[in-house]
Amino acid sequence: MADRRRAAPARERIATSLPGAVGAEIEALLAPVDAELARRYPGDPGTRQPVHTVYVPADAFTARTVRSWGDQALAALDEHAPDAAAFAAVLGLPDRLAEPVHTRMRAKLEREPVEDLRIDFEDGYRGRTGADHDADAARAARLVARAYEDGTAAPYMGIRPPCLEAAVRDRAIRTLDIFLTGLMAAGGLPDGLVLTLPKVSYAEQVTAFARLLQAFESAHGLAEGRIRFEIQIETSQAVLAADGTATVARMIDAAGGRATGLHYGTFDYSASLGVGAAHQASDHPAADHAKAVMQVAAAGTGVRVSDGSAQVLPVGPTAQVHDAWRLHYGLVRRALARAYYQGWDMHPGHLPTRCAAVFAFHREDLERTTGRLAAYAARAGGDVLDEPATAKALSGQLLRGIDCGALDTAEVTRLSGLTRAELEGYARPRGPGGPG
Repeated sequence: MADRRRAAPARERIATSLPGAVGAEIEALLAPVDAELARRYPGDPGTRQPVHTVYVPADAFTARTVRSWGDQALAALDEHAPDAAAFAAVLGLPDRLAEPVHTRMRAKLEREPVEDLRIDFEDGYRGRTGADHDADAARAARLVARAYEDGTAAPYMGIRPPCLEAAVRDRAIRTLDIFLTGLMAAGGLPDGLVLTLPKVSYAEQVTAFARLLQAFESAHGLAEGRIRFEIQIETSQAVLAADGTATVARMIDAAGGRATGLHYGTFDYSASLGVGAAHQASDHPAADHAKAVMQVAAAGTGVRVSDGSAQVLPVGPTAQVHDAWRLHYGLVRRALARAYYQGWDMHPGHLPTRCAAVFAFHREDLERTTGRLAAYAARAGGDVLDEPATAKALSGQLLRGIDCGALDTAEVTRLSGLTRAELEGYARPRGPGGPG
């Protein structure tokens, strides 16, 4: 019987034309670019990003501020939307989300009403004398240190000192010094320490602030770069320089690796462009332009972008509170869709709608998000052709949902088949195409 076995095909000979030296030449040519990319664009730091920053004037800050904001938010719910159905009706939440969002929101307000607290020595501060400033800065340091010691602190806390413009520069330096020195005397700088530099117009002001922090670190024997800060974008010059370039990009570089965030200042920025008071809002075209420039400048640098605040407060009769809640909820949802995952809240009554918007955003498409990521991880295909960049976005969204309390790790693992460590691997891949 004839041998019907087919002979193995001969391996095709692969031909190339370039000499080996060309590869070495290209490597040498691009080595400086590789180093510059690694320095300027290290990617997201992988730490938790708070969903909001709560702004409290330094003269009004007390040891009970965080708990008081949570209690006031819960009281507002009890008065104006006492159950899940009532609250969902105000905001237009679908029935399937009403109960889980409401339950998680109330639990969040009981457990962790504030994720990031900024004690303000700038626009909202009412201290009149230098002695007032000194006393309030020292008191803020004592209270922050005590809060971290007894477990009542928000995950992130810090101050917004006066800006570095000439008229208040000395005051800014002294307030910062008193606050940081007080923290050191009380046991050291907490891990959740955050500073915000306001009203920045020129990159040199960022350089100066970084130099101040470097001097403080040197005075106390701290590691260089230990103290980092956010840059608040409140002037037109902070977005577009006189030569037509994007000032925010220069500011990130000027911080020397210390910048953690760019925060949009809704009302100062709008006013600097001549926008009338009735139209100063985070969804104004001027605001959209500024934040888009901030977002592009910060992309890949590890610096995060935060939206601003809403000025309409949910106070007064129930109908008025509901109107303010709908406005705030809509603005937060709009920001989330544009990848601004953090914003500023100015009143305890904003906390319910901040939570509702964030929780609904993460929960409404949970099964599809986890399904797409599971299919990608299994290389199973599906009705959407996802790429590594999409897997990164999907896993990043799930991690943000877990961090803020909108999702549970167990339910995400059940739906996606992925552990938190695996989610983090997709969110922050170490090599081309995925983790590992």
